[in-house]
Amino acid sequence: MKPPGLPVFTLESFPQNRPHRSWYLERLERHVANFPGISQPHSHNFYLLLYVTQGHGTHTIDLVTYDLQPGSLFFMTPGQVHHWELSEDAQGYVVFFEADFYLFRYPGPRLYDYPFFSSAYSPVLHLGLSDQAIRPLIERMWVEDTTPAPQQDEVVRSYLHICLELAARQYPAPVATPEEPRHAQQLLREFGLLLNEHFRTQRSVQHYADMLHISPNHLNALCRRQLGKTASTLIQERVLVEAHRLLRHTDATVGQVADALGFEDASYFSRYFRKHTGHSPGKSM
Repeated sequence: MKPPGLPVFTLESFPQNRPHRSWYLERLERHVANFPGISQPHSHNFYLLLYVTQGHGTHTIDLVTYDLQPGSLFFMTPGQVHHWELSEDAQGYVVFFEADFYLFRYPGPRLYDYPFFSSAYSPVLHLGLSDQAIRPLIERMWVEDTTPAPQQDEVVRSYLHICLELAARQYPAPVATPEEPRHAQQLLREFGLLLNEHFRTQRSVQHYADMLHISPNHLNALCRRQLGKTASTLIQERVLVEAHRLLRHTDATVGQVADALGFEDASYFSRYFRKHTGHSPGKSM
């Protein structure tokens, strides 16, 4: 059961006067003026980039609040819940794109390997006013979007790819042993994808280890070495993040949240929630 109350936006939620386009780009100030409801908590089914050029405020993503200032570049993945508080003079750009838009030219795992699209890393880079790498690319995307020309999808896709690659360079390389650097990263990526798909019904390390064809001890050791957390901790955190989302941002009851997350009943969910957070679900509503 999916509790009601939390808006989930698609690209069709933001009319572009251009049918069947799998990306959207707009100046932040115009986007906010055209769609005032987006300042309230919501999620979406596409990827998002937010680049701030002026103003200040806060941007809350999955219950964590980040400073918003000139030179800030935020990244979000489908399904995350966010909202912001912007100063009246806030300016910048928003870029939305569906996975298929990127994968059309750049197939394979790269989209899912970017650190800023992983819960293990911060979703924001504070590049500052001196940024001369990514801001010009986004501004070129804006010019391309507002000036009709052939092959616009290809040009915007190329600019987007370069933006993501340059942003990825700002993050530290994941720690891996010499024997398994690429294999370890691939396993973690697959674990993350499986976790997002199955966390509502599967909470055992054994289940995910079986799907990855490795032992639970191997999965736990891999997660601990790469991310500083065990696989069981990552599973718990994913369940609790979703629980907090539903409790805070929807009008669902504790029982409805328990049902949506695959718990046998509200009592079991409440015990699980209290064990891992130290307080009852009711205090998060």
